[in-house]
Amino acid sequence: MQSGSTEDTPVEEVAQSTRDLVESFFAALPRFGVGLCLVLVGYVLSRGLRWVLRNWFRRRQTPSFARVMSKVGGWVLLGAAVLAATAVTFPSVKPVDLLAGLGFFSVAVGFAFQDILENTLSGILLLFRQPFESGDQIEVQEYDGTVEAITIRETRLRTFDGQLIVIPNRDVYKSAIRVQTHYPQRRISFITGIAYENDATLACEVIVKALHEVDGVAADPPCEALVNDLGVSTVDIDVRFWGGPAQHESRLLMHRAIVAVKEALEEASIEMPADIIALQATPSLRAALQGDADVTPGGAVVRDEASRSSD
Repeated sequence: MQSGSTEDTPVEEVAQSTRDLVESFFAALPRFGVGLCLVLVGYVLSRGLRWVLRNWFRRRQTPSFARVMSKVGGWVLLGAAVLAATAVTFPSVKPVDLLAGLGFFSVAVGFAFQDILENTLSGILLLFRQPFESGDQIEVQEYDGTVEAITIRETRLRTFDGQLIVIPNRDVYKSAIRVQTHYPQRRISFITGIAYENDATLACEVIVKALHEVDGVAADPPCEALVNDLGVSTVDIDVRFWGGPAQHESRLLMHRAIVAVKEALEEASIEMPADIIALQATPSLRAALQGDADVTPGGAVVRDEASRSSD
């Protein structure tokens, strides 16, 4: 005899759950399609926004700034499209919940990718501050060279001997930076020495006159030749002049200036002597010159038994 109320068997419960899932899936297909379309449209719009921002920034900022800021703008637009697609696909998820979840996700990502985020933020700050730009010659930490590009993560530096140095942006931002090409001119100097017998004032005048005739030496600020030190055998003169800031240009300018100063001092009969070295004769030197005793390679005198007994 069967009871009046029948209970569903486990098989029927599984079948019912499967039907519900299938019906929910087919019911959600339109929402999935709309969400996918939103992501695709957002991607296309983000690419277009990157192109517009890159061209707009290039007319007003550096190429590195235009490249990085256009990428950031595209990513922000694409992220907004993904959030909108998520809200459409899953109506039960509220935008406030998405933002709250995004906040927790950002904290987790921040801890997991701390170095990457720090380099990215440092790169953006470098681009806004612009202490240097692509093409500048800089010295940062122990590296010096020409800046090739500032990317999201690193600064690319081409050294003067033709090597590529990639420096993380956080290290660049936290370090002291010497921008060699920031100003149109830089001061170049070298030391030359003249004999004590020569007139130091006349030598300075000869040097300044010679510098004025060197191609590439700036007339303003004026050239200078100042007595710097009284050396062992020379009166040292500090020669100062201004020229272009580029590394190769300044090196060639120094070469021409040194050659011109040397020739001018020689024409004026101003001597540039070498260092004077005083030698003191030791017992081993006298013994070696006179041949009275043998001398070891270390400079000691070898005495015979008769000399030791007489002592």
